[in-house]
Amino acid sequence: MLNNLTRRTLMKGVAAAGLTGVLGGRVAMAADEPLGITLVIPSPVGDVGWGHALAAGLEPVKAAYGDKVRVTVIENIPEGPDADRIMNKTVSDGNNFLIAGSFGYQNGALQIARRNPAVTVLHASGFQVAPNFSPFAAKYFQGTYLLGMAAAALSKTGKLGSVSAFAIPELITSINAFTLGAQVVNPDVEVSVVWVNSWFDPAKEQEAAKALMAQKCDVIFSNAQDTPSVISACEEAGVYAFNLNSSMKKYAPKTYLGCVATDWSPFFKASVDAHVAGTFKGANAFLGVSDAVVEVVDWNPDIPADVMTRIKAIEAKIADGSFSPFTGPITKADGSEGVATGTTLPDGEIVAMDWHVKGVATPLPK
Repeated sequence: MLNNLTRRTLMKGVAAAGLTGVLGGRVAMAADEPLGITLVIPSPVGDVGWGHALAAGLEPVKAAYGDKVRVTVIENIPEGPDADRIMNKTVSDGNNFLIAGSFGYQNGALQIARRNPAVTVLHASGFQVAPNFSPFAAKYFQGTYLLGMAAAALSKTGKLGSVSAFAIPELITSINAFTLGAQVVNPDVEVSVVWVNSWFDPAKEQEAAKALMAQKCDVIFSNAQDTPSVISACEEAGVYAFNLNSSMKKYAPKTYLGCVATDWSPFFKASVDAHVAGTFKGANAFLGVSDAVVEVVDWNPDIPADVMTRIKAIEAKIADGSFSPFTGPITKADGSEGVATGTTLPDGEIVAMDWHVKGVATPLPK
């Protein structure tokens, strides 16, 4: 069973229940009732993007459990008090499995987990862990490194760009790996970034893409946009572009470079299985190619054959764990050492990355 709800619908329910009713704790469910699974996301589900990928990841769970689960997707919930109230209400209504689908939901979702030990909470892109609370994130950098190689091979200006949502570690690492991959093909490549500070703002995203093109960026990375606005603008201008999470090739049949696609179904299914079995244990789930969560798809046929051969060789090494994009020597944008020669940055430092590599021309926002 699947229900799609919006902020307006949910806030009516919150107002009707009153704050005390929302925060008053979990309502016990009858043993024969289905497991209530709620996904809360900051943007529409749509046909592409982050929200679409998360919702798609629940399809195998529904197929496996049938009427033993009740899945609800709540769209367009901004980070902040509304999200906290809505997530609390879903739990008070008896939903015992919550997927908090945005970085800014972390504090509210963690408090829900602490107050409700029988509830399992998965939180996107965060870092906090509790017995019934697991953050999850994709190793996008494994795919953006490969697409950086392709981008540099196709660029005529040596200038690449990225329209990026928020300056959080998950997106910083994606830009850094994109830059490092490009430098394998062209050591002098330069990457410019426009931070739009939004997960969903098509007009602002298009303006950012056009600003990068005006700076002669001829390959653009749409970094965590939930709309095809950047991809479409690039197609119109004849500029190569790629994105994260789900394929947007239909919006750019000629200039689509590829997609770092995510399939969350293995992680979601395993987490629901553990919840049902009573064995769930919170842990930091940082998932990539070897976990069948990250895969680069829709490679553009314009990529030179020799470069594609190199890309596939490195992709195989990433998959078997013998290579990481964050293996030194790596220099930071300020000229200091980022990763020493022969050293591979551990996952714990990757998920906390707050610096750019040399080659990224745009300073991080303060």
